[in-house]
Amino acid sequence: MARVYAEPTAADGERVLVDRLWPRGLRKDDPRVGTWFPDAAPSTALRRWYGHDPARFEEFARRYRDELDEVPDAVEQLRTRAAGGTLTLTTATADVERSAAAVLAEVLRARG
Repeated sequence: MARVYAEPTAADGERVLVDRLWPRGLRKDDPRVGTWFPDAAPSTALRRWYGHDPARFEEFARRYRDELDEVPDAVEQLRTRAAGGTLTLTTATADVERSAAAVLAEVLRARG
């Protein structure tokens, strides 16, 4: 996982932006983004409810895992990409460790 604003490194492999909203200040062809994959992002309602409140993270993660169960094709596409080499999930969120990208990475590892 990495912030989408961070410069890519050789260790990143394929970078995939997993936010539903496009990050502010980045152009669509910015190399820091890689591929945009909003299909596996949390719903707008869940994202707004969470509001990046650390006290709500555990419940957010639970609800987001439930949402991911509803989009198995999107999860499988990401798993296939990860099987082909290193995959770095990127997000505009400042707290990467308590983000949807962190939950998604955990789901990909657990179901892989």
